[in-house]
Amino acid sequence: MGALKKLASQTAVYGVSHIAGKFLNYLLVPLYTNVFNPEAYGINTQLYAFVAFFNVLLTYGMETTFFRFASKKEQPEQVYTTAFISVFFTSSLFVLIFSFFTPQIANAIKLNEHPEYIQYFIWIMALDAVAALPFAYLRQQEKTLKFALVKNANILVNIALNLYFLLLCPHLVDAHGISPLFYDASIGIGYIFIANLVASLITLLFFIPEFITIRKGKFDYALWKEMLIYALPMMVVGFAGMINETLDRTLITWFYPDAAVGRAMNGIYGANYKLAILMTLFIQAYRYAAEPFFFAHAKTSDKREIYARVMNYFVWICLFLFLLVTLFLDLFKQFIGPDFRSGLHVVPVLLLANLFLGIYYNLSIWYKLSDQTNKGAMISIIGALITILLNIWWIPIYGFTGAAWATLICYASMMVICYVMGKKYYPIPYNTSKVVGYILLALGIYLFSHFLKTQSFYIQSIQHFGNAALLILFIVFVWLFERRQKIVTSSD
Repeated sequence: MGALKKLASQTAVYGVSHIAGKFLNYLLVPLYTNVFNPEAYGINTQLYAFVAFFNVLLTYGMETTFFRFASKKEQPEQVYTTAFISVFFTSSLFVLIFSFFTPQIANAIKLNEHPEYIQYFIWIMALDAVAALPFAYLRQQEKTLKFALVKNANILVNIALNLYFLLLCPHLVDAHGISPLFYDASIGIGYIFIANLVASLITLLFFIPEFITIRKGKFDYALWKEMLIYALPMMVVGFAGMINETLDRTLITWFYPDAAVGRAMNGIYGANYKLAILMTLFIQAYRYAAEPFFFAHAKTSDKREIYARVMNYFVWICLFLFLLVTLFLDLFKQFIGPDFRSGLHVVPVLLLANLFLGIYYNLSIWYKLSDQTNKGAMISIIGALITILLNIWWIPIYGFTGAAWATLICYASMMVICYVMGKKYYPIPYNTSKVVGYILLALGIYLFSHFLKTQSFYIQSIQHFGNAALLILFIVFVWLFERRQKIVTSSD
C-alpha cells in the first residue's frame, strides 16, 4: 500500500498541476471555436497532428530509455548527458534540413499560401524535443514541483499571448482605434503558433540548471549505442502510437476534393476530440507518475501484484470520467462553438477509445521491464496498420465518424494483443473479469441513459438529476463490491 500511496501522491502532484494547466489551455478551445470558423480551426488541428508525429521522431524513445538506463547505472547524470546531447544534435540537424524545404512542405500539405506556418512549427518541434530530456530528468529525480511549475509556466505564457493577440488586440483596434504592439490582423490564426513558439523558448530558460547538470557527465559513445538499441524500438512504438492517435486529423482534409471543406470537417472533428479532455488529462498525468514508478519497483518481490492493483484503480477512475462526460455531454458541449457541435456523436466513441488506450499503457509495462521492446514495436505496428486501413476505408464513406470508430477499434485491438502476449512473456495477475465487468456496467449505464432520452415520458428538465443518480449508482456499486471483496479476502 505504501508503494501505491506514493504513486497516487505523485500522480496527484503531476495531475493537479498538469490538469489545472491543461484545463486552462483547454479554455482556449472556446476562444478558437468562436473566433475562427471550422476551416481555420481545421488548419490548427492538422498542423498540431503533424507535431505529434515529429515529437516522437525527434526524441526517438530517449525519454523512456533514459528512465531505464538511469535505473540500471550508478551515474544517472552520465545517462542524462549522453541522451541530451544526442537529442540536441538531431534536433539541430532537423531545423537545418527542414527549413531549407519549407515551401515544398507547405505545398505538400495544401498550405502553400502560408509557408511561415511551417517555419513556426519547425522551431516549435525542435525546441520541444530539446526540452524533453530535462523534463524526463526532473521526473527521474522526483522533482515533481519544478516539473509542474515549468509545465504550467509554458501553458500560462501561451494562454496570455493568445488572449493578447486574439482578444485584446482586436478589441483595441475595433473599439478604440488603437494599434497594439506587435499586432497585425492579417496574421490571424498564425498567432496561435507564434504564442506556442514564444512559450517553448521561455521554457528552455527554466532548464538552465539542468543544462549545467550536463557538465557532470560526458557523452559516452558506447553507452549511446547501447541506449539506441533499446530506444529505436521505442521510437517505432511511439511513432506507431502517433499514427493511431493523430493520423485521422492529417487524413480527413485529403479525402475532400475541396480543401476548404476538408479543413472544416477536420476542425469540427478536432474540436469534439477536445471534449475527451478529462480522460486524456488523467491518463497523461498518470503516465508521468506511472512510468518511473513501474521501473522503480521492478526489483521488488510483489511488483506484479502492485501492477495488477494499479490497473484496477486506473480503470475505475477512467470509467467514472467516461460516464461524467457522456451523461452530461449537453453541458460539456458548451466548451465548443455552435458551428462545431454537429460532431458531438463521436465523443463517447473517442472516450471509450481513450479508455482502451490507457489500459494498453498499463499492460505495456511487461515488454519495457523485460527489455522486449521489439515486441512492443510489433504491437504498435499492428495498431498503426489497423488505423491506416480503417481510416482509408471509412473516412471517404463516413467522414470523421469513421475516423473515430477506427481509433476505437485500433486501441481495442492493441489492448487485447498486448494482454495476450503479456500473459505469455511476463504474467501479471490482472483481475480481468472484474475489469471487464466494470466496463460493461459503465456501458450499460450510458446506453440506459441514452435510451431514456429517446422516451416520450422522460422529462428533459430532470435529465441531469437522473444522470447524476446513475453516476452515483456506479460509484456506490463499485465501492460496495470492492468492500465486499476486501472483507472476503481478509477472512481467507
